[in-house]
Amino acid sequence: MAKRLQVILEDSEYKEIQRAACSCQMSLAEWVRQALACARRQEPVGDVDKKLAAIRAAVKYEFPSGDIETMLAEIEQGYLTD
Repeated sequence: MAKRLQVILEDSEYKEIQRAACSCQMSLAEWVRQALACARRQEPVGDVDKKLAAIRAAVKYEFPSGDIETMLAEIEQGYLTD
């Protein structure tokens, strides 16, 4: 179900966002939706301390790994085949 969100902006802020949307050839609403989606993706998800504890525990081990250049080439190849 879609929900409506009302945001109060100063005239100057509104005009700036409107110009940005226009330059991207988007409606103001679509530009705002995309900006909010981008902000959500940048927000850390989960407990930061828990994530750091997992990383600290993992670096105590030594596992075999492939050559970095080979791994990067394989990753790039995977992107290209999708």
